[in-house]
Amino acid sequence: MTQKPNAAPEELPENYCGNTPLMRQYFATRAENASILLLMRVGDFYEAYGPDAVLIAADLQITLTGREDGGTRVPMAGVPYHAVERYLARLIRAGRRVAIMEQMEDPRYAKGLVKRKVTRIVTPGTVLEDSMLEARSNNYLVAAVVGDPVAGIGVVDVSTGEFLATELTGGERETRLLDEIARLGPAEILVPAETPEAVLDAIRRTSDASLQLTGGDRATAPGNSSRQQLLNHFGTTSLRGFGCEEFTAGLDACALVLRYLRETQAAALAHIRNLGTYSTRDYMVLDGAARRHLEITAPMGDGGRAATLIGVMDETLTPMGGRMLRRWLDEPLLDVAAIRRRHAAVNHLARNELLRTEIRRLLRGVGDLERLMSRTSACLADARDLIALHDGLARLPDIGALLADPIEPLLAAQRELLLRPTEAEALIARAIVESPPAGLREGGIIRPGYDAELDRLRTGGQDARIWIANLETTERQRTGIGSLKVGYNAVFGYYIEVTRANLAKVPAEYIRKQTTAGGERYITPELKEYEAHVLGAEEKSVELEALLFASVRDSVARSSEQVLGLARAVAAVDVTACFAEAAVRRRWVMPEVDESESVDIKAGRHPVIEQLAEQGSFIPNDCLMQPDQRMFIITGPNMSGKSSYLRQTALIVLLAQCGSFVPADSARIGIVDRIFTRVGAHDELASGQSTFMVEMNETANILNNATGRSLVVLDEIGRGTSTYDGLSIAWAVAEYLLRVGCKTLFATHYHHLNELAAQNSGVRNYRVAVKEKGDMIIWLHRVVEGGTDRSYGIQVARMAGLPMEAIERAREVLRWLEKSKPGAGSNGAQAPQPAPRRVQLTLFEAEPHPILEEMKALDPGTMTPMEALTQLDIWRRRLLNDDAG
Repeated sequence: MTQKPNAAPEELPENYCGNTPLMRQYFATRAENASILLLMRVGDFYEAYGPDAVLIAADLQITLTGREDGGTRVPMAGVPYHAVERYLARLIRAGRRVAIMEQMEDPRYAKGLVKRKVTRIVTPGTVLEDSMLEARSNNYLVAAVVGDPVAGIGVVDVSTGEFLATELTGGERETRLLDEIARLGPAEILVPAETPEAVLDAIRRTSDASLQLTGGDRATAPGNSSRQQLLNHFGTTSLRGFGCEEFTAGLDACALVLRYLRETQAAALAHIRNLGTYSTRDYMVLDGAARRHLEITAPMGDGGRAATLIGVMDETLTPMGGRMLRRWLDEPLLDVAAIRRRHAAVNHLARNELLRTEIRRLLRGVGDLERLMSRTSACLADARDLIALHDGLARLPDIGALLADPIEPLLAAQRELLLRPTEAEALIARAIVESPPAGLREGGIIRPGYDAELDRLRTGGQDARIWIANLETTERQRTGIGSLKVGYNAVFGYYIEVTRANLAKVPAEYIRKQTTAGGERYITPELKEYEAHVLGAEEKSVELEALLFASVRDSVARSSEQVLGLARAVAAVDVTACFAEAAVRRRWVMPEVDESESVDIKAGRHPVIEQLAEQGSFIPNDCLMQPDQRMFIITGPNMSGKSSYLRQTALIVLLAQCGSFVPADSARIGIVDRIFTRVGAHDELASGQSTFMVEMNETANILNNATGRSLVVLDEIGRGTSTYDGLSIAWAVAEYLLRVGCKTLFATHYHHLNELAAQNSGVRNYRVAVKEKGDMIIWLHRVVEGGTDRSYGIQVARMAGLPMEAIERAREVLRWLEKSKPGAGSNGAQAPQPAPRRVQLTLFEAEPHPILEEMKALDPGTMTPMEALTQLDIWRRRLLNDDAG
């Protein structure tokens, strides 16, 4: 490669095709992959040229250089082949899609230009490398097709082989589709090119995932329909076995997924051997607002993962378990029997400490079976990956044996799977050495005894090496040349070296090969024959090992379905043990879940705040909601714990329906079909929506979709507009929810809402108790029955450090407001004017001058003369300004 550091690369014409064969090969392939960056393997580097090189150099912050191309200097950027995964990860995070163009033949034996082709296109939703994936999160690729009257979703995680489909019907199908996208949190979303722009905008607002428009959602050419594509892929004549025979838009979405994978990551299709269906009606609905406000998997502030529910709950020990825990928290169940099965399994492990401890010890040694198998199926796994897969599979029978009868049904089902032997484990144990090298070129991967031809080559090569190793001693004795040496270099191979003083003793059959400063180097026909045995055997052994390894990997890949089933069983055991461990460590209790419409929580605690607070400092609270008492109006000052109380109730309900124990002394939960939250305030500037508009959008969603089985959590309604407007909206919202009949926790500073309890027996007033001490208040964080008519806002402002002058003025205005109750257009008395105040520098004022306070705080002994003079000058200028005023 010719580089001229002082010559800048040229800006190429739009349709530049290259002048030399290598450049023509690159730009011809580039033209076939529009909108995708192209990295081409050239020797020990992956290189990009032209505009792609400029983008890659900027994204990766690497040097942009150039390459001569028949008189044109083409921009070039490259990365070492052994570090390409690290650089690809950075490009993917930057939102790029990258085509990888590999060498399809060994450059040493290629005649002319090395053959190359694109082997895969790396996109956010199709990556397989661990360096680009979060171990404890799924990496979903989602296809969404909005039809009439059905919307369909296809979901695949290429890294685990999971492939799912669902359909959404009814007038709210688009809203439910957006909720499902928010739940899945995909890395990449596929939509048909003809999708309406309004739907595309809504998807963009719902998710920050890469959005790809694809063609042909409902291909109708003979043999090319969505249904036929799925039948062809799975090799079946019906889709009944997958539970989606009657699907329409759902099949279109799945076909989009398969076509996209075929274009980008075709090797991964071998891993997609099953299609599961699910219904969003099987799970509690949690829209984007609820997930955000409850901080289930992502914090709203800067607390990091530790400030989320999953951060507190995650005691899993395998990557599969970590991913399943996230799914269980994202998908609280609605089936009481299924919930009770989970509770029973958790209770069994919580009560049996020795069993739980031993299971968790074994789980620590199980690697990521799903992703190891995915890389194996995609022909990306190396020998160390197969050994990791073997070691993980080898532990499973021991885990299954621990789950002996009597056992709970959920654990018993996993036991049956874990005890079954796998062909993959046995094959890897026979074929691969325990500690293989990192790459195939080094050899030594296949076990002795696995292949007779490989053993013969190794034996022949080993015998030849032993002969050469003994040659030096043999020839010294035969020739009498005590300084004779046998050596090797890459140019001439093996040789015999004799010093000048002994040249007369050189046998006639030696063939002189090279003269050196100290003597001569020779070869013999016999030495070259053994050299050929050594080198030929090594080269043939490495080639044969590569073929044998590929065969072993392909055979292991055929066990994909069984291994993935085992991985799911391991994950279920891991999450169950995780719930049990959390329950024991944190003194959580098993809730009672039933079909009632009540929520009865005794001494409930917030699962996250309790862990972040000092031990024993969290104040528990009860919550009793019954069919005839469905709404709590909760008043109290800011920072008193109203929001925590609302969230903890919602999280306890959510945990109970996930199958977990809960932070309380006792809990009885009637099934909740959906949790709605309206908490906090934020603008959506990108969509042009103000804080108040966001609040009203979220409130409208609640009023339009809540049912009698829903739990609604409202933390302030109507605070983004005028007082009377806001109060009117809050009042109307409360009355509407009463008619819906949902369970509602309504925290507010509008004390007027307490009057609802007098008008409706289903409303109860509660307040967060505080203790007043002079101008100070002490938060007791205790929720007690009864309303309050005070918000203590001024006291909170004082504790926050507002200047006393502002605090006194606030009290003055508050007294006037409480006395006159002015409103819009009121002709009542005007607000009192602030009293004039002039600060004089005197020691006799009731309030000390600020400069005097600053002087008291200074320590002259620590100041330099210059600092003291500077401070005096500052005070002088301030006093002059005061006098001028």
